[in-house]
Amino acid sequence: MTPQPVLSPLTRAAIFLVLTIDEGGEDAVRDLLPDVPALQRAVGFRVPDGGLKCVVGIGADAWTRLFDAPPPPGLHPFRELAGPRHLAPSTPGDLLFHIRAGAPDLCFELATQLTARLAGAATVVDEVHGFKYFEMRDLMGFVDGTENPEDADALAAALTPADDPVHPESSYVIVQKYLHDLDAWNALPVEAQERVIGRTKLADIEIADKAPDSHVAVNTIVDADGEERQIVRDNMPFGTVGTREFGTYFIGYAADPSITELMLERMFVGDPPGRTDRILDFSTAVTGGLFFVPSLDFLDDPPGPPGAPPAAPPPAGTDADSTGDGSLKIGSLKGIPR
Repeated sequence: MTPQPVLSPLTRAAIFLVLTIDEGGEDAVRDLLPDVPALQRAVGFRVPDGGLKCVVGIGADAWTRLFDAPPPPGLHPFRELAGPRHLAPSTPGDLLFHIRAGAPDLCFELATQLTARLAGAATVVDEVHGFKYFEMRDLMGFVDGTENPEDADALAAALTPADDPVHPESSYVIVQKYLHDLDAWNALPVEAQERVIGRTKLADIEIADKAPDSHVAVNTIVDADGEERQIVRDNMPFGTVGTREFGTYFIGYAADPSITELMLERMFVGDPPGRTDRILDFSTAVTGGLFFVPSLDFLDDPPGPPGAPPAAPPPAGTDADSTGDGSLKIGSLKGIPR
């Protein structure tokens, strides 16, 4: 099995699209899924070194509308978290497209092609254009993603095992859009900001005696065996100057979504309850969604729609790779090899 490009390196630009499927739009979505990798290649071919990648995520409610197959075991609607002071809302979302590249024009073109294919079948409910900000910093001035696992650790953290009997080489992804109160944040002295985050601002070094409610401390999960449980973050800053909307788009991939959910519970509810993440005094979550990221093999040949009869085997003596009309699908998006 071949995974989707979950572990692609961070890029200078990204577009995050969350869509809901319109009533009766299921067939158009099923038709699009096998073509996404080919659309990515077609757009990316125009700038060979642009690094264009696209990851597709499917929500829990969409799964039962699209496929005659049991949902992945960890897939469910995002659970709202209501803490003593902060709220992590659950917002609508059936499909996620995480598009990234070395330049925004590639992201824009692929997003345009994808949404054109879904015109009248799905509605964009959230669209965020992210950008690299200096040395991979967020708009609060701190480096984001320093503790991401690498190499084999990243594979183990983000992807289900290759021998998973149901969904190998797959992932779960949780997304949230956070808006920052930069006026309040920038009014803090740098030393106070560092206590909130748990790292130094300039050198990006973890503080040894960091506060237990600092962002780093709250998001460090250690299991009963003393092993740190990790996820892979691909967060990106975004903003509009005229409306003074500044934020971070959180996107965390995990082989087991309960790890990310535990991090969020510690942030918003607290462990112990009430000791919430100090960063939430300056950052407000306005969206929340959980999606399953199947393998490329799944996208290429997804299950049939709910209630569909099983496909009949091809008649003896016919070419299973042909369309039945003598065509070998040359030029078709589905016929372009990966």
